[in-house]
Amino acid sequence: MDHVIPTPMQQVARALGALGRPKTLLRLALIAGLLSAVFSVAATVLGFMSAAVIVSLAIVGAVLGFLRIQAASNKHSVRPHSLQIHYAIYAALWTGLPAFMFLLVWIIFQGPVIDQLILAALPPNILEGLSSDQASLILSEIKNLAAGIQFGEPDPELSAAAMRYASWLEIAASAKIAALAAVGLIGLALARSRINLDFRARQGVEKIIVGLMIASSTIAIFTTIGIIGSLIFEAMRFFQHVPLTEFLFGTRWEPQIAMRSDQVASLGAFGAVPVFLGTILISTIAMIVAAGLGLPAAIYLSEFASDRVRGIVKPVLEILAGVPTIVYGFFAVLVIAPAIRNVFGGMLGLDTAPGSALAAGLVMGIMIIPFVSSLSDDAIGAVPQAMKDGATALGATKSETVLQVVLPAALPGIAGGMLLAVSRAIGETMIVVMAAGIFAALTINPLDSVTTVTVQIVTLLIGDSEFDNPKTLSAFGLGLFLFTFTLILNVIALRIVQKYRESYD
Repeated sequence: MDHVIPTPMQQVARALGALGRPKTLLRLALIAGLLSAVFSVAATVLGFMSAAVIVSLAIVGAVLGFLRIQAASNKHSVRPHSLQIHYAIYAALWTGLPAFMFLLVWIIFQGPVIDQLILAALPPNILEGLSSDQASLILSEIKNLAAGIQFGEPDPELSAAAMRYASWLEIAASAKIAALAAVGLIGLALARSRINLDFRARQGVEKIIVGLMIASSTIAIFTTIGIIGSLIFEAMRFFQHVPLTEFLFGTRWEPQIAMRSDQVASLGAFGAVPVFLGTILISTIAMIVAAGLGLPAAIYLSEFASDRVRGIVKPVLEILAGVPTIVYGFFAVLVIAPAIRNVFGGMLGLDTAPGSALAAGLVMGIMIIPFVSSLSDDAIGAVPQAMKDGATALGATKSETVLQVVLPAALPGIAGGMLLAVSRAIGETMIVVMAAGIFAALTINPLDSVTTVTVQIVTLLIGDSEFDNPKTLSAFGLGLFLFTFTLILNVIALRIVQKYRESYD
């Protein structure tokens, strides 16, 4: 019997009929859901119109890719090499990704190009003799005028430049949409030209996804390198003004730079020992509280509590992790700090500051209890039951099994939880600002007011700061040593984990 070749209209009709099948609808619904999530993120980051164009092109590419392979399969009565959904995803990726990458390049270069065009179009007398910073101020004024923000009567030439700036932005927006559509259609054409019954679409999709993961990892690595590099560069600028020995061993931290030379401390004082000491003091108090309560709670919930108690207590503990730090700050100011003053100041007669390291450390310790208890509980629960049964068979009690078998085996996970808690404590700002204060003091008395590195960094960078004086640059010096200290903690924790793991093995 001769094989009847369907007409193109019949091929399309069969493909459209396949769209009505439940499995096909489910697959397309999954793709639509994924693209919707991507659109939500892209619309927030890239703008609604650009995200709408990219996602619409990807959806069109997915549908056309699906219809093309479906029609080819019906025409030749042969199953394609890969699932039809893979061809749809392949076409969607080839349509959306080139447009997305083009958009990133456009966003990077659009601002600087338009800025240079605006400055080049200005009359020479406006920019004559101005430094780059002053030219930036002129450019900012033009942008404010274009946005409708003005103070007083603007210069007519700047008003004309603002009108040009607004028109160029409109032209750039239209050109961007047209260019995105063109790039997406080119990608769609290339994808459709490769789709046939023998094309390995699944492998093609996997290669693209692997490439995206490699690109994401590379971006993360270079972002980290960029952060460290910028931190080191700005810190080196700071140490050109302040000797490293004064910063590391100085005992007075007063980074304020006075406006007049006859003012007190006009040169500032940048001895960071009080700041480092305050950070260590508050973090130590917090870790004593968190480890002292979190680890026993994890042991109890994992080894001794019934399922009913565990199902109630563990979610309650984990809720603490979702409480905003500002709430903990209010709790420290309104409850903990007055209680400490009443107990130590009123009952015991000790000098107690209104905001103390003890108040901040206690509340911070409560805040990081979930990090310690949850991660330690997971680590203890991951210990094989066979190890516990073996200890019991040898005559060990429940407590001996926990102390001598379970805890050593779970040490890597517990150490990871402790390390996370330490990092969380060192990086906390709001609780310290509200409960301990912002003034540095060289003391280890937990009843005194102290400050931490993160609080000082925030304080120094508040407002419109110019990065040309020791006061502002000192924030980068603090940040560099905070990074170094955290890195040393990571290395020490890793060595401890490896040592105990090797001994246990």
